[in-house]
Amino acid sequence: MNFLSKLFMNNNEEKNKNTDKNSKLRNDKNYNESVQNLVNSQNYYSATDFLIYVDTDNFKVNIFKGKQKNWIIQKSFLCTIGKKSTPTPKGTFSIGVKGLYFGVNKGYKCWYYTSFKGNYLFHSIIYNLDGSVRDGRLGMALSDGCIRLSKINAKYIWDTIPTKTKVIIV
Repeated sequence: MNFLSKLFMNNNEEKNKNTDKNSKLRNDKNYNESVQNLVNSQNYYSATDFLIYVDTDNFKVNIFKGKQKNWIIQKSFLCTIGKKSTPTPKGTFSIGVKGLYFGVNKGYKCWYYTSFKGNYLFHSIIYNLDGSVRDGRLGMALSDGCIRLSKINAKYIWDTIPTKTKVIIV
């Protein structure tokens, strides 16, 4: 009987995990629609045909393409933002300088950095010099103010988003 109870509980736990995944996917779709409606309800303008909207409450970097009042969401990435003692700045900024990596002189590597305000950057999670992940956590407030992304998502911004693109951080 004890064995069957454990087996039944494990099956229910597995069903709950699958339900949670499905809910998350539905919520992501609703989130994308909601953030797109929000961005288009504002009078956001960008000097390029891209716009980046960072939602710090939900740890999301949202990439839009289009023009004022007609922004279409292209991508939405999970990110890590600044911790309370070193917060990510909020406001309106523009994409500036880009670089392949930084941090080697301090014993780590962050790939594909893109500046949005001085030394505040979009960049990859933190890697050790041997290529292993040093800190891969996303969806948290723990950086020194930069916005961390998975390496592939940092590369997407680095490759795709032109300088002077408007960045809105709320």
